[in-house]
Amino acid sequence: MKKKAESSAGDLKERALRIARSLKRIYPQAECALSHATPLELLVATILSAQCTDERVNIVTATLFRKYRSVADFTAVPLAELEQDISSINFFRNKAKSIQGACRRIIDEFGGEVPQSLDELVSLPGVGRKTANVVLGTGFDIPSGVVVDTHVSRLVQRLGLTTEKTPEKIELDLMEILPRREWIGFSHRLIFHGRRVCKARKPECRQCQLADDCPSRSV
Repeated sequence: MKKKAESSAGDLKERALRIARSLKRIYPQAECALSHATPLELLVATILSAQCTDERVNIVTATLFRKYRSVADFTAVPLAELEQDISSINFFRNKAKSIQGACRRIIDEFGGEVPQSLDELVSLPGVGRKTANVVLGTGFDIPSGVVVDTHVSRLVQRLGLTTEKTPEKIELDLMEILPRREWIGFSHRLIFHGRRVCKARKPECRQCQLADDCPSRSV
């Protein structure tokens, strides 16, 4: 029984790596969809992206990042003005508070620089593990974990890579079966695949290049 379980775990890791390699071949240019030029901009954009589309965030930040160029800029402005600047974003009032709170803490605790550790990032207002993973992976090329958004959650369940339902538990499963070197790029590529092929309502299985490794495919 133990050998069978070990074999099954090994098979899952092998299939996960095969899927990761296929995604790398299919989407070699896949990257974070949030427009940014610095880790600070990425942090702010990721806070704004919660329960909001990347497209909407990019529209807002195109103007926002011309006005606010540093953590000091974000903390100096009256909260009401920052709220107005992001008012087309869902939950803009809470997000404005989080952005200002995060920037103040960066100034007070981290010398004005976005921190580069998971524990330090999640200590910032409005920053959870997913946001921290985005900032570390995309902003600093540090593989701290696997970003699990709605696309990743849906696809890894369809692909049979996990049976878990919560982002936290899904991430732990993915970290277990994927090599660390794949943690950053895997999510970007899977998100591209979810938007283009493995769509929520009608997955295009006949056009899917991952079909041979997908137990949920429809013939």
